Amino acid sequence: MHVDPATAAGHHEHGGQTFHFCSVSCLHRFRADPAAFLGVSEARPPAPPAPTGSGSGSDKFTCPMHPEVVSDHPGSCPICGMALEPMLPSAEDGPGEEETDMRRRLRWSLLFGVPVVAIGMAEMVPGAASLAWLHGSAGLWLQLALATPVVLFGALPFFVRARDSLRNRSANMFTLIGLGVGAAFGWSVFAAVFPQLVPAASHVHGKPPVYFEAAAAITVLTLLGQVLELRARRRTGAAIRALLGLSPKTARRVGSDGRDSDVPLEEVQVGDQLRIRPGEKVPVDGVVLDGRSVVDESMLTGEPVPVEKTSGARLTGGTLNGSGSLRMRAERVGKDTMLAQIVRVVGDAQRSRAPVQRLADRTAAVFVPIVLLVAAATFVLWLTLGPAPALAPAISNAIAVLIIACPCALGLATPMSIMVGVGRGALAGILVRNAEALEALANIDTVVVDKTGTLTEGRPRLVAVVPLPGQDPEALLARAAALELASEHPLAAAVVGGARQRGIETQAAADFVASPGKGVVGTVRGERVVAGSLAFLAEQGIDVRALSDVAETHRQQGHTVIAVATAGRASGLVTVNDELKPTTAAALGALRARGVRVVMLTGDARGTAMAVARRLGIDEVEAEVLPAGKAAVIARLRQAGRRVAMAGDGINDAPALASADVGIAMGTGSDVAIHSAHVTLVKGDLRGIDRALHLAQATRRNIRQNLFFAFAYNGLCVPIAAGVLYPLLGLFLSPMLASLAMSLSSVSVIANSLRLRSLRLA
Repeated sequence: MHVDPATAAGHHEHGGQTFHFCSVSCLHRFRADPAAFLGVSEARPPAPPAPTGSGSGSDKFTCPMHPEVVSDHPGSCPICGMALEPMLPSAEDGPGEEETDMRRRLRWSLLFGVPVVAIGMAEMVPGAASLAWLHGSAGLWLQLALATPVVLFGALPFFVRARDSLRNRSANMFTLIGLGVGAAFGWSVFAAVFPQLVPAASHVHGKPPVYFEAAAAITVLTLLGQVLELRARRRTGAAIRALLGLSPKTARRVGSDGRDSDVPLEEVQVGDQLRIRPGEKVPVDGVVLDGRSVVDESMLTGEPVPVEKTSGARLTGGTLNGSGSLRMRAERVGKDTMLAQIVRVVGDAQRSRAPVQRLADRTAAVFVPIVLLVAAATFVLWLTLGPAPALAPAISNAIAVLIIACPCALGLATPMSIMVGVGRGALAGILVRNAEALEALANIDTVVVDKTGTLTEGRPRLVAVVPLPGQDPEALLARAAALELASEHPLAAAVVGGARQRGIETQAAADFVASPGKGVVGTVRGERVVAGSLAFLAEQGIDVRALSDVAETHRQQGHTVIAVATAGRASGLVTVNDELKPTTAAALGALRARGVRVVMLTGDARGTAMAVARRLGIDEVEAEVLPAGKAAVIARLRQAGRRVAMAGDGINDAPALASADVGIAMGTGSDVAIHSAHVTLVKGDLRGIDRALHLAQATRRNIRQNLFFAFAYNGLCVPIAAGVLYPLLGLFLSPMLASLAMSLSSVSVIANSLRLRSLRLA
């Protein structure tokens, strides 16, 4: 090992992987920029690979407490010593390499350790005259022979991690375990081999005190705790395993000759035609070419009602086909499918760190050094002030303090809740980008909702064409459709679709220019045509007074009005209506029952917005807001002290989604909106917001329970281990009991976190 004298830093290899160790100043550099320090490409772990038909996992490993640590091999974290786990679990729910190794060590340690404990406790059995030989030198040497493989083999991983923690200047739970087991076993070997060097005043029943049984029991119980912890941590990956298991391993491809053949899912290409028979899973994302069936999408969206699929309908990989047969065209395969993206988002979110974790980090940073001081003080105080012979209780209590104070429960409190909570949300169609968003969501008191595509179906239809006197309605609609043909807005699609339904041919306008949130301008058959809001036409110098009254009449019915002008003169109106989603009213009612204020934010005219708001019971309305102004409205609400979530689905919602405390995108909306949001509702149903709030609040409550338990455990147990009960009750805490309590504390925190898996999100 070489240490650079300029930086006091170096590295060593362990388990096939290279970890850095450093001085205290180096550790500060690590915490400031872990990615650069560890030599990984970015501070966040890289996204896991797309799921495959076999459900194979990731070849990267990371620490659940320190996700910035990424390794190509299993091993232990250089900061906390915790076993690294796969960044993406496999679809098979079997023990990993670390758990298998710990189980093997536990079996052998039990085989040798149980007799050691039995021998050590033999002298406490009343009237056991036949066991008298165990109290002599023969029993002492037998304990040494049996305890040695337990400590040198069973506890070896703990000693390695304790050594690494000292090299890294990052004391952790394994520092305490290693020191505790090492002190108990080391002192016992010394006392057995050189009894004459132990002061006679320290002898118990005429012989030096030994702690072979304590060293063996601590090792066995810590190994048991590690096995239980690793098993429980494996269960926190159940959500991703469930998602990985949704993809079938094969797909039925329709060849150019019309024949079907089963091919591995990895061989499916964009454009391939696939057949889905009744009861089969949809292999990839695509569109129905022919056939009729119903598809159960509850595995991704949480909605129990199957969705009817006919020609032109969208299909999502991993969903379950019903009783009909479908032929589809593959459009997104491999890592581009929605299921692969969901797995990637869930994996990233589960490894992210919540702001509340900073409290645990700050505490853990000083906790272990304080425990070492407390253990040293316990030893000195008992040695100088304790009853004779004082050496035995001094050693026993100091070891108990080291063992019981392990901060593993504190470190696991937040990450375990986040992992389970994010996974539970994913199975209900709620995708949370990171732990920070989940924590912020729990504090939301105001939800701002866009109208089109959020409150409404997002599939507007043409309602009426209203020409001014002397104008031909078909010509008016044809000009409007020619302009809107180049626009991506849902209202534009409604105008174009309405024209085609009426048999009106449309040809794209030339010189097309769009003003987001206002309208469009272009040239249609040599004439300049303007379409948009009345205000937009007025900005173009067009007199719109003849359109005002009729426009207001349609707005009062909740219709959206598009004014059209040709050659600088108003021509008439086309009106579009977007029906409310059937679940919108119930969703808003649930939010109000939770005490959340609802604000409608839309670019529609105020008359249209108010008509919709009256139907839904929304009191706060921000209408006629341009896309750039939506973010300003969010900022104003936040400045007023509100904690704001913004729900939207369009491209023009992206700035507002990004600027809110929590941006919530409808999964049925645009990719830009989804990428700008902190939370995505796969189904695009507003009821998902209430479910997301319930999930976030339950996760926050679970984290607080874990942190309280961890702090209360250490606050109560450390003084007991130090011996505060002895003056009152004459009781000591055995190092063996301390080890059992330490193991159970970690398992209890994980078990409490796993309760989130059964959280009801109806």
